[in-house]
Amino acid sequence: MNVAYVDTSCLVAIAFGEKGGRAMGRRLKEFDELVSANLLEAELLAAFRREGVAEAADLPVPVSWIIPDRPLSAEIARVLAAGYVRGADCWHLATALYLAETPADINFLSLDTRQMQVAAELGFGR
Repeated sequence: MNVAYVDTSCLVAIAFGEKGGRAMGRRLKEFDELVSANLLEAELLAAFRREGVAEAADLPVPVSWIIPDRPLSAEIARVLAAGYVRGADCWHLATALYLAETPADINFLSLDTRQMQVAAELGFGR
């Protein structure tokens, strides 16, 4: 199965027609399943509020939620050992590590350059 972890930046770009949004929309269609931490929902709704846009009832693409059942301390340590990222970006990467025993087994998608550098360092597909 072709799975991609999708970061909030991808859906924000699609929803607001930002640079890279159209290409990302096409890219997301290449995958059998899109997954993300449910933090994505809060981040996306906050972006809608910040921009004064009515919140959409549904996400721009279907996403399956990953909800860890334990602390992600080990995964967070791996992320930060690979390079510094902000807290929310760290949580997305740690959640993707929680999902994928072998990071190369899934793709990690983001429009954030630094987050993608750390994702590559961790061994995620792109």
